[in-house]
Amino acid sequence: MSTLKTVTRSSKLGPEERDAAITALKEKELDILVVGGGIVGTGSALDAATRGLRVGMVEARDWSSGTSSRSSKLVHGGIRYLEQLDFRLVREALKERGLLLQRLAPHLVKPVRFLYPLQKRVIERVYVGAGMLLYDIFSYTGGRPPGVPHHRHLSKRQVMRMAPSLANDALIGGITYYDAQVDDARYVSVLARTASFYGAHVASRVRVEGFIKVGQRVVGVHAHDLETGEKFDIRAKQVVNATGVWTDDTQAMVGERGQFKVRASKGVHLVVPRDRFQSKLGLLLRTEKSVLFVIPWGRHWLIGTTDTDWNLDKAHPAATAADIDYILEHVNSVLAVPLTRDDVEGVFAGLRPLLAGESDQTSKLSREHIVAHSVPGLVVVAGGKWTTYRIMAKDAIDEAVAALDANVPASATEEIALLGAEGYQAAWNKRAKIGRAFGMHKVRIEHLLNRYGTMTDELLDLIRDDPSLGEALPGADDYIGAEVVYAASHEGALHLEDVLARRTRVSIEAWDRGVSAAPVAAALMARVHGWDQERVDMEVSNYLNRVAAERESQTMPDDASADRVRLEAPDIVNAK
Repeated sequence: MSTLKTVTRSSKLGPEERDAAITALKEKELDILVVGGGIVGTGSALDAATRGLRVGMVEARDWSSGTSSRSSKLVHGGIRYLEQLDFRLVREALKERGLLLQRLAPHLVKPVRFLYPLQKRVIERVYVGAGMLLYDIFSYTGGRPPGVPHHRHLSKRQVMRMAPSLANDALIGGITYYDAQVDDARYVSVLARTASFYGAHVASRVRVEGFIKVGQRVVGVHAHDLETGEKFDIRAKQVVNATGVWTDDTQAMVGERGQFKVRASKGVHLVVPRDRFQSKLGLLLRTEKSVLFVIPWGRHWLIGTTDTDWNLDKAHPAATAADIDYILEHVNSVLAVPLTRDDVEGVFAGLRPLLAGESDQTSKLSREHIVAHSVPGLVVVAGGKWTTYRIMAKDAIDEAVAALDANVPASATEEIALLGAEGYQAAWNKRAKIGRAFGMHKVRIEHLLNRYGTMTDELLDLIRDDPSLGEALPGADDYIGAEVVYAASHEGALHLEDVLARRTRVSIEAWDRGVSAAPVAAALMARVHGWDQERVDMEVSNYLNRVAAERESQTMPDDASADRVRLEAPDIVNAK
């Protein structure tokens, strides 16, 4: 008997569902085709599908394989934008934060408490406290409670009791406030599944290589299935370009120069074991350029980010030794015992898609988004923040719908929870009972519920059929074999890298970056995809080459040399 709320089989994104989606993309004219499978693209597909439209979405690599899996993992209003007087952006983001926490994805988005250390006795406390108060007030936008507690002023003694590893001379007190956090890549994969559940035909590893035009109007795309090598056309009344930092490249395919430019800003994060310093709070630190977050992340800390212009390979932004040293220098300014390179267990770099033209400094480029009907039949959406993806998606589909000769309903996504959300709280309340029923520790059940919500049922079914799938992956104790099988059978993972870097975060959380887990995970994926031993070996080799190239790039002194070394590990090649 099922322990949790069961999700129907149609929520799967396995090999059969991918084949069916590609068949539909080839045979049917769509109302909307979304190009790009990051947070905005998947959000757009869900928005369009839940309006009753015929929808397709293609992604050249894996879901969220670009910017959307390499963020600070925060769902936040952007407290630093208050200083820039960008009140509308903060208010909008805080409304979305509340929706995600309470209605749309309570299983994936969680409150997190931060400390802002104060160094000046009166002026700074008044100034920062006023900003925090404004942040609290804005969080009530939309007429509902914010879902997190208000800010609090703390004395130095109170701060040191909650964060004993801070240096005694680093602060005179502090202010705490709440935001929220999310596993960004997991969220996007669930969003893609939710879009598919509501009828969107979605397929990853399908690259758009050109646009079909009738006169000046875009009526579809030329697509290339990178898994099979097949090339085919997809016809659509409207195409939405949601390709993030690749926006300009995608627009260039249609011969359109663009009304704006998207610049890439590199942000680097370090992953450090939680036991390297003691604190019950995350930290928000000022730097000379921006802010630095120290974010609780399970048994780890995430520390970042940098903010530098990037003009090299967009698919694999590389962290340098200088980036790592910069982050360590700033976090060590408040720690009693400094961190060293030896404490760093993981590093990741991502690119922010910033609207260019306002400033030469990437930290001052706009986090606002823009939607434009650049040529007939083609809508482009660019810029923005991860937190406001739903608004960006709504605006993009509104623009596309305006050109359709039909009476299309308004966006409904404010009310549509992601798969796994419905019944989550009831399941959470039964976590100890579920653990006893399956002979699993309550902490393991909590881990699964916070990653899959009520879809945890489907993983427990896998373990019931094969108890060995309840065992942890080598070198990555937080993750079990069932999660690898499920990623391949239900979550659209086509390659080993998809599982170790995005469906799980083994690639940044394990000391060996997933080297030990790779052979075991590849063998588990082979069950679903029917790989032979040669294919398994190739998947493992590809992943190990990626890890080696990333490690080596992180010893390089500058972007150019780090980029060159990182690209020595080529992209996944077609194995069929």
